[in-house]
Amino acid sequence: MSFIDNIVNEFDIALKTLSNKKTGTDRNYPAEPAEKNSEELTKKEKKLSIQMMRVNLAGEVAAQALYRGQAMVCKDPEIKKHLIEAGEEETDHLIWCKKRLDELDGKGSILNPIWYAGSFAIGAVFGNFGEKVSLGFVEETEKQVVAHIDKHLDKISPKDKETIEILKTMREDEDLHAQQAVDNGGEELKIPAKKIMSATAKVMTTTSTYI
Repeated sequence: MSFIDNIVNEFDIALKTLSNKKTGTDRNYPAEPAEKNSEELTKKEKKLSIQMMRVNLAGEVAAQALYRGQAMVCKDPEIKKHLIEAGEEETDHLIWCKKRLDELDGKGSILNPIWYAGSFAIGAVFGNFGEKVSLGFVEETEKQVVAHIDKHLDKISPKDKETIEILKTMREDEDLHAQQAVDNGGEELKIPAKKIMSATAKVMTTTSTYI
């Protein structure tokens, strides 16, 4: 495709992501219907679950954009394919987080378009440093996501079995993507880059908790 065609295609994917129109890999939804599985949540427990899933949805929006930004500038066909396929698997997480939010009568962050645009730009920047750095960025991103999910699993009410099952399945996928990045030749990022990524993620997660 031409440069213009690529830009139009990326805008289309962004709109589908932000409007929840993207389709995933047709994997089964990890959570059973709420009325069949969980005990009734208290108002406080439900509020916390909504906040956690709003943050996770924002994170999955950002993940979509990171992969797309990296793939757009990637020159290695095999690495590009890997990035696109990993992004498609992340779409499942996007769908699951949105579905669980709907079940809890919650809403996504109104700042998701900003997270998408910023993450796409960050992905493209790191992608321009070459495939090894790009894959190293994927590895570090996924490691930070796993740590983030672990914190949520520690906080969330054990009664909310649906959300827990979703987060556990997502965690397994993130671990796999991190290892795949290493296996494909990713090199570990330097400490300053890791700290910048961590600080950026903290801004997004803190803000998305409330709006």
